[in-house]
Amino acid sequence: MQAIVFLAGLLALAAYGYYAGRGRAMSVAGPRRSGTSLHSLPSYYGAYVVLWCGLPILIIGFVWLVAGGWIAEQAAMASLPGSLTDVDPGRLQLTLNEIRNIAAGSLFGEPSPEVRTAAETYATVKGFGGWIVVAGALVIGAACAALAQRRIRPGLRARNAVERAVMIAMMVSSGIAILTTVGIVLSLLFESMRFFAQVPVTEFLFGLHWSPQTALRADQAGSSGSFGAVPIFVGTLLITFIAMLVAVPIGLLAAVYMSEYATPRIRSVAKPVLEILAGIPTVVYGFFAALTVAPFFRNAGEGIGLSVSSESALAAGVVMGIMIIPFVSSLSDDVMNAVPQSLRDGSYALGATKSETIKQVIFPAALPGIVGAILLAISRAIGETMIVVMAAGLAANLTANPFEAVTTVTVQIVTLLVGDQEFDSAKTLAAFALGLVLFLVTLTLNVIALRVVRAYREKYD
Repeated sequence: MQAIVFLAGLLALAAYGYYAGRGRAMSVAGPRRSGTSLHSLPSYYGAYVVLWCGLPILIIGFVWLVAGGWIAEQAAMASLPGSLTDVDPGRLQLTLNEIRNIAAGSLFGEPSPEVRTAAETYATVKGFGGWIVVAGALVIGAACAALAQRRIRPGLRARNAVERAVMIAMMVSSGIAILTTVGIVLSLLFESMRFFAQVPVTEFLFGLHWSPQTALRADQAGSSGSFGAVPIFVGTLLITFIAMLVAVPIGLLAAVYMSEYATPRIRSVAKPVLEILAGIPTVVYGFFAALTVAPFFRNAGEGIGLSVSSESALAAGVVMGIMIIPFVSSLSDDVMNAVPQSLRDGSYALGATKSETIKQVIFPAALPGIVGAILLAISRAIGETMIVVMAAGLAANLTANPFEAVTTVTVQIVTLLVGDQEFDSAKTLAAFALGLVLFLVTLTLNVIALRVVRAYREKYD
């Protein structure tokens, strides 16, 4: 409720500030014949007032969002007796979790009176403090809007102020995106270093057996697992290869048809329909692979004397290839349409047919962009998880037979991190090592694709 009131008040003040600032600017300018002119358009003065009233509200709301929980926790801990606070950090954290759950209405069991009192204190501080923050932020925003409105005069450089604020917002957004990427990479790197401190790098990269099951206690069987990731890498490459065998020919032929043969009316219908494949959830593809494609391949294999597993790389690869057809077809179509029409006209003028023009002129000219599209599709195939889980299974078999069950890097990452895991064991840390390898592979493919596309753009832009 507090968030709704906060957002509603912010939007109402922003709308009022925009129209009030715009109206104020037009009123101070006076009639055109008076010779008084505004430095900026009236809309910039409205945006100027919006910045003055919106930024303080957002800053106050962000500070409360960050510090509100901590303030409520400190108030709840102050109400607890010393017997519950003078304990080890783990036990204290459990008590705080119980207080939060009770305050949120998730009551399990019968808490002690002290904990119940602390939970009431936590809820009171969080609720009452939130309403105070909302009211104070809106009052301060309204005061700032009134002050900004009074500052409006013909010589006020509202456009400069608004554009500077927009530029700062874009810089902050870019910085957040960069820092998020750096944080993800560093977390993968540090956790992978912890894993390689327990398992040699050579065993991980060149080992032929993957069985990461480790015991939680020393007296349990299977206290050491095998972390040879070669079967996982081979399974990933096998499924990706099958997917590209399906996606590349179909996608390129579809792109050639839509770009060179289809009429504008057919193209306007065929391209959006084909791109719908990219919008279907992957779990739907997984069900389709497990319930339709895999039984079809198994029955067809039995009919000709082949043994095809119920969960096979072939079924997962074919369905994955269908899913990434739009990545190849749409990008390739755009690239071929970007080839200058003068090249086509010159080919036709020399007596070449349409098919000869496509093979000898358009394809060579569009080849860098087509290669970039294929590399991006490969990156998408390598990172797919749901289809492989439902159609190829979890068995880490070292095989190049597409009729057998295999697994991929992403599937193993999901498997290793599911459930209540201890993040100090080699089993769980192996997921970060696999993630680091996957990140490096996809990064390399994306860099290659971007370099190829950049070379294409430099040539034809």
